[in-house]
Amino acid sequence: MLKRIIAIIVLLFVGLILSVVLFRFVNPPITTVMIFEKLKGYTLQREWVPLARISPHLPIAVIAAEDGRYCQHWGVDWGAMRDAIEEAGDGGLMRGASTIPMQTAKNLYLWTWRSYVRKALELPLAYLMSAAWPKDRMMEVYLNIVQWGPGVFGAEAASRHHFKKSASELTRREAALLAASLPNPWVRNAGRPGPRVSRIAGAIERRMPIIAGRADCVRPQR
Repeated sequence: MLKRIIAIIVLLFVGLILSVVLFRFVNPPITTVMIFEKLKGYTLQREWVPLARISPHLPIAVIAAEDGRYCQHWGVDWGAMRDAIEEAGDGGLMRGASTIPMQTAKNLYLWTWRSYVRKALELPLAYLMSAAWPKDRMMEVYLNIVQWGPGVFGAEAASRHHFKKSASELTRREAALLAASLPNPWVRNAGRPGPRVSRIAGAIERRMPIIAGRADCVRPQR
């Protein structure tokens, strides 16, 4: 029995590595988060588009909102995680400190509800994916699988759902609104933002010119 369990674990591990290598070149057909949404009864809205057909404002906005050192780290930003832990220890609220590779791993292979198990799995997956994929491919996958509303996945579906236009036409403000909604797209509506989402989007917009100056890593190279 133990040998069988070990064999299954080894096979799963090998399959995971092979899928990471494969997804460097092949677009993932579906993710675990999409499967969960489908099981809830939602109709999936998604359409894969290459990074070159997504407004350059969107990756900049996402970096500004989610992972300011995206182009500098290789999977995990330990400095941001240390700061988050220290803030929580001082009586503040625990913030996420998840990098874009960690969020890509979560969306592609894991689940959305918080747990220490999920976080522990995100770390090695983020390193593995960062070793296998260049930064622009990581961003392309992330922007095509991340959720922007119930059943709404990826930049193209989100842009059409919230703004009635293609992802290539997103303005800087619209990109900032989409980025502002990412932590909780079920509550934060990019197309009909409330005061809080609007304030967050404004802060993201102000950061975007700074991020753009050091974000060569997300400009498509292929």
